[in-house]
Amino acid sequence: MLQRIGFWAFLVGVIVAVVLPIFTPLNVWLTSLLIVLGLVIGFLNIMAADTQTFLLAALALVIVSGFSSTNALITQVGQIGPALGRIFSGILLLVVPATITVALRSIYAVAHKRG
Repeated sequence: MLQRIGFWAFLVGVIVAVVLPIFTPLNVWLTSLLIVLGLVIGFLNIMAADTQTFLLAALALVIVSGFSSTNALITQVGQIGPALGRIFSGILLLVVPATITVALRSIYAVAHKRG
């Protein structure tokens, strides 16, 4: 049941992070929604066996989105540039909380094994 909630949080989060920023700037409620969905994804959707794969994929996504959202070339793409920047920011707002949650769980698991 919890994995199903995590799956839906992921699906809704990706749609919200990619589609809504095309039409509207990121505001407080949208930012909060993406952060909460990211936390739900991190807690419910990523199992121990998937941790390494998730963290590697999230690292790549965060690096690419981070560079892309601040890159001056995006602003030169015309009217689509600002929307792309908002999409990358939305992806970051979704993925970073999930990544932090999974990374902390992984560190705890390693420390727990040793202790």
